Amino acid sequence: MQVLYEEEGGVKVGAVLAQAPASFQVESPHGRRSKVKAANVLLSFDTPPAAELLAQAQRFADGLDTEFLWQCCAAGEFDFRALAREYVGREPTAVEATGVLLKLLAAPMYFHRRGRGRFQPAPAETVKLALAGLEKKRRLQEAIAAWAAALVRGECPEEIAALKDELLYAPDRGKPQTKALEQACKETGLTPARLFERCGALGDSHDYHLRRFLHEFFPRGTGFPAHAMPKAPGDMPLARVGAFSLDDIGTTEVDDAFSVQRLDGERLRIGIHIAAPGLGIEPGSEIDAIARERLSTAYMPGTKITMLPPDIVGGFSLDEGAERPAVSLYVDYSSAEGVLFNTRQSRIERLPVAANLRHGAYEALNEAFASGEVKGLPFEEELRLLWRAASRLEEARGRPATSAAQLDYSFYVEDGRVRIVPRKRGSPLDKLVSELMILVNRSWGELLAERDIAAIYRVQSVGKVRFSVHPEAHEGLGVSGYAWMSSPLRRYVDLVNQWQLLAALSGARAPWGRNSDALLSAMRAFELTHARYDEHQRAMETYWCLRWLLQENLQRVEGLVLRENLVRLDGLPLVIRVASLPELAPGTRVRLEIERIDLLERSLAAFYRETLGNSAPPEEAAEASS
Repeated sequence: MQVLYEEEGGVKVGAVLAQAPASFQVESPHGRRSKVKAANVLLSFDTPPAAELLAQAQRFADGLDTEFLWQCCAAGEFDFRALAREYVGREPTAVEATGVLLKLLAAPMYFHRRGRGRFQPAPAETVKLALAGLEKKRRLQEAIAAWAAALVRGECPEEIAALKDELLYAPDRGKPQTKALEQACKETGLTPARLFERCGALGDSHDYHLRRFLHEFFPRGTGFPAHAMPKAPGDMPLARVGAFSLDDIGTTEVDDAFSVQRLDGERLRIGIHIAAPGLGIEPGSEIDAIARERLSTAYMPGTKITMLPPDIVGGFSLDEGAERPAVSLYVDYSSAEGVLFNTRQSRIERLPVAANLRHGAYEALNEAFASGEVKGLPFEEELRLLWRAASRLEEARGRPATSAAQLDYSFYVEDGRVRIVPRKRGSPLDKLVSELMILVNRSWGELLAERDIAAIYRVQSVGKVRFSVHPEAHEGLGVSGYAWMSSPLRRYVDLVNQWQLLAALSGARAPWGRNSDALLSAMRAFELTHARYDEHQRAMETYWCLRWLLQENLQRVEGLVLRENLVRLDGLPLVIRVASLPELAPGTRVRLEIERIDLLERSLAAFYRETLGNSAPPEEAAEASS
């Protein structure tokens, strides 16, 4: 005897070796023996052989019409053998009964299972809906195939083009457009970006990279919602100084300015003035919500997306000729003795801004300060005094704010052309600004800590930088507490800290305590977002370096070996991997030949041409080997 039985959701056959009241010992056509419960047996038969039953039954099932079987069924439950008997008009053979069973199992939308070998016909409305769903699925599969074929031919269907950004940057694999794109990429061997490029739908390579950033952080666009213009209190005292700022030519958010007042003899009073949007913007207001969502101004070569709306920036930026609300730190300094006194005063005031100085026009002072030469520039003497004070601050901390061996690079993009201008870090003007910013951030961080008012501190320990609501040491700067407060127009952390500082100086209750969920979540969100902004900025700087190489039509470049096969190119903030580079000591100069530049992948392939010798300056070679 042979049996047809259910096991693990499937139908199987086997020859009976032994029988018990509640089970059978069965051997499959492949020789596998198993114990089958009697309740799982659907049919017992003698012919055909078990190895042939399912194949013959499937051929019989293929000749059956599913809809006809469904129409033949009564409304209630039925057994498959009963339906087979009714269909053939006699007692069905094992092949016929099994064939009907296979047909029923293969059509779940027509027949609902109600037990082993038992079924119930689906209601007509259910079948109608299921058939409609199948038809919809069929049409969708045809559409996917048609879209994929068009993409392979180099055409971009409207349905694909409408979701281009999503398909490139955050594809939803459940959508048919994504399936069509994946199918076309598989057939062509191209990446989605390359495929769109071949179809003429990608646009400029810069636009491709920029839109990736916008899709992640500004999916609703970079515009600002309608808002009221906040106003600072009008009864603030007017500072009796003529402040001036020092920024790059493209700076529009002037957060900081300086002043120098002569007191008695050689004693000076240095003023560090920070824009105070916190006096107009209230925590929890609509403008706070905008700043909280953006968290930081995003900088990229040729592009800037501000944290605050332009009218807010314009109303609080320390612009030349205006009187703007500011928080000021005044420190006394003896120019004769080079001593910074520990008497520090913090004030909330209206600040008259005399000038906005730009680095480009004042670069000559970097050499003039050391030589004592006078250039006759406005505020030159004040800048010289501030540089001397900054030098004392640096000495007191015991470490430089920046490495003098490193270069900063400024990118200027106009009409698709790029200029990359190197500027050595640690120059007198850089030191001036850096040291005074460290002083103000350190001083106000200490002030809040002394008054037990929460703030967000930037901490560095064991080489790792993080944020904390506790005043921990910043080992890289050599200070015991460092709270970002100098850029409230550009960084949300600075704005939050300014609200805490304003409360401390005015005697009001601070908006947040140290364990406030709002403060902690703002800190964490800023840390993640600021890191991603920096990552994208570096990526776009790499892109514009490659554009510059193409623009200048350079075939060969020179660079410095950093380690193993990494080379930093001369005059560019660009490090590439050179597979063909021989084993050379860090600091060795080499010449490379450019093989290929890929703007979509932001990659440069180059091969080693020759060694130029270990001619790097000592400090540069030391940096390369570190």
